[in-house]
Amino acid sequence: MTKRLTRLAVVTLAVALPAFEAASAQDVTLRAVSAFPTGSTFQLPFKKFIDEVNAAGDGSVTINYVGGPEAIPSLEVANAVSSGVVDIAVFPTSFYTAELPGAAMIKLATTTMPDQRENGCFELLDTLHQDGMNTKYLGRTGDHVKFHLYLNKKIEEPDLSGLNLRVAATYQALFGELGANMVNTPPGDVYSALERGTVDGYGWPSIGIFDLGWDAHTSYRVDPGFYIVDVNFLANLDTWNNLTDEQKALLNGKMIDIETGEQENAQLVEKELARQEAAGIEAITFDGEAGDLWEKTAQDAAIAEIAEADPQAVESLSGCLIPSE
Repeated sequence: MTKRLTRLAVVTLAVALPAFEAASAQDVTLRAVSAFPTGSTFQLPFKKFIDEVNAAGDGSVTINYVGGPEAIPSLEVANAVSSGVVDIAVFPTSFYTAELPGAAMIKLATTTMPDQRENGCFELLDTLHQDGMNTKYLGRTGDHVKFHLYLNKKIEEPDLSGLNLRVAATYQALFGELGANMVNTPPGDVYSALERGTVDGYGWPSIGIFDLGWDAHTSYRVDPGFYIVDVNFLANLDTWNNLTDEQKALLNGKMIDIETGEQENAQLVEKELARQEAAGIEAITFDGEAGDLWEKTAQDAAIAEIAEADPQAVESLSGCLIPSE
């Protein structure tokens, strides 16, 4: 009996060991979603990231792209990646300020992502996301791309009184400070709101309005731009912790490659603004005192709003995000 049990134990161990080794070195498939429509301007760097990881991973890491807002509504993406419904997601901080208000500091950055990886800011942002949202901050895109106010009515100064503007969390404080009537409309409904005259304008980056067809009902763009675009790549923290060092290094390396390519965004913006001009969108430029007021109000309104929710984030991140301040 003892010999039989011993032989059984040896056979069981012989079968179990290869299975354990396979599990230890097991290839992983990560589920990914985008808050932006597939093929749109702000989803394309994510697509490139996925393609490059899949090509270089040789099966050790495979990212399965589930889809855009049709898979998970944009405003639910933060909860999906935080809870592990998906493993990786790409979306702006404006879609998760309720979960992590301090992350809104990113939009104020005057330093680029390569700068932030050198000056310690990346580590601070990573810790903020890990502690506050159960996510690993992989990095972001959007360097050199600013937001603008787009209108179908001309204004002469930074006074938005009487204008009905579609707002998002990114610029709500700014537009409100300057007297706008704020309208909360999902991105998918903005076109019809412009068409019906429900809104007189909206905030959006210097690139991307043609993706949505909003140019058809846009006559003016206000310069200078304000804030920066932040399209953040986040991974579920539990998923991240279960990856091997080699798998983590692959994802980190490809993220840095994407960020390096983003340093050419200034050329993309130049082409997009020329396209807007060709489409009949006229620039309203605030300069002198008007320009100073516009930019100062943008900065002050944002910092005041963030400080009310997370003063520690303002204190800890200002030095590396906006070192001139």
